Amino acid sequence: MRTRPMVNLILDDEALTRGLGDEEARLLIEWLADWAERIAGRSATDADVLARVERLRRRGRTIRQFVELWCHQYDYGAALQLAATERCRWPANDPYADPWNLMHQILDYESHRLHAA
Repeated sequence: MRTRPMVNLILDDEALTRGLGDEEARLLIEWLADWAERIAGRSATDADVLARVERLRRRGRTIRQFVELWCHQYDYGAALQLAATERCRWPANDPYADPWNLMHQILDYESHRLHAA
């Protein structure tokens, strides 16, 4: 399957960057686009690619919302509830974490999780 349509699904999804600063938004989008290209290159069928990229986009929205709640709204309770509901097993976070650093830590964790799958 061609990778460009899968990357466009990510680039056109404004819900992935809403509420983030430019630096952490760019980090998330680049990470998602990279993984969408990997998925498109490995999957056998178009339906499988689309399903996996959709799961990746949903995870990206969860990551975005967590970072927004934690770093921009300082609503730690809501952020932790979101993480628990979405079964995120990210390492403990510093309440004074820089948004870019937090995003980077989460994406590193998610990369290891995806490599293992």
